[in-house]
Amino acid sequence: MKKYTVTALFILFAFTLFGQNVTFKKQEFELNKVKASVVKLKGQEVLKVERDLEAFPFDKNKMASTVDEPTYARLKGVNLENGIIEVKVLSRLLKSAPDFARGFIGIAFRANDSNTSFQSIYIRPTNGRANNQFRRNHTVQYFSYPDYKFDRLRKEFPEMFETYADIGLDEWITLRLEINDRKTYLYINGQKNPSFIVDEMKGGNKSGSVALWVDIGTEGYFKDLKITKQ
Repeated sequence: MKKYTVTALFILFAFTLFGQNVTFKKQEFELNKVKASVVKLKGQEVLKVERDLEAFPFDKNKMASTVDEPTYARLKGVNLENGIIEVKVLSRLLKSAPDFARGFIGIAFRANDSNTSFQSIYIRPTNGRANNQFRRNHTVQYFSYPDYKFDRLRKEFPEMFETYADIGLDEWITLRLEINDRKTYLYINGQKNPSFIVDEMKGGNKSGSVALWVDIGTEGYFKDLKITKQ
């Protein structure tokens, strides 16, 4: 019996790590360039997601072309145009994280089936309490894949698609997106007023799936994903 249990656990672990889908709290996610598993964190079951650097490495000399990519666990069976997405996220830095890692973690939305187009808002928790105002100003980020990543937006539309938020690593952060046509509001940790407003999103997709997004150096955890269509 013990031998069977160990074997079964090994098979389950292998499937979770290398398989294409993972199920968490009756929600099925399709993995794209990430590894994911259901783990316990601080006594709670959560979904752990990391970018799969073996399957999708990055080039530090060509950062713009290897970051802000579809590195996410995409929720199956969802097609959202307008509505509310709420999720709790917690970010840690991997031991192997490069020095430019910021704990990148967030939400992708209006993602198409081929993962070639989506919108995203993510956070850089290490920036939130940095002793440097420039970094603080880049705590929250919007981007639109594939044409408007952070570097292009920062160059062509300075200060419009990034902002500050008081957040940090290794703490649960509630992200709430309210999406209405071309406009998106981000509320953090239950605040009454939005922490960030995207007045005019750049992507062409009018609807699509929702995904849990991470990037280089992040050990990301997610729980309590809720989606309300409007």
